[in-house]
Amino acid sequence: MAAREVPDNSGTSGRTPETHVIDFRAAEQLLAANDPRGAVKLLDPVIAAHPENTAARLLRARAFFAAAQLRPAELEFTIVLEREPDNAFAHFALARTYQRQSRPDQAKRHFRLAAALDPNPEYLEAARFDA
Repeated sequence: MAAREVPDNSGTSGRTPETHVIDFRAAEQLLAANDPRGAVKLLDPVIAAHPENTAARLLRARAFFAAAQLRPAELEFTIVLEREPDNAFAHFALARTYQRQSRPDQAKRHFRLAAALDPNPEYLEAARFDA
């Protein structure tokens, strides 16, 4: 049985759910290979077709952050946290984003939330509860 073709909102046709999965996996590889802009390009049509996909949004947020596109990263991490407020990694990554934007009060709040949700040593160190 052939995969059902689903139009996405990026203006391209012939995209299938399977193609989106392949694009997502390829974007993971591009990010790991230090090509965050390439990862974003692959993820844009995936998110256009599946805006509710939190994993794709989190990956795109990480790619934006790696590409030093801090406002788009902040937006994506915020969307992830609206859907998954207990996502410790998203809190930590949003805190790093605020930190890079010289917004220490907002960063501190999210570092502490990350550490409260997950006692990961990196999160605990960044939270600086003793400070």
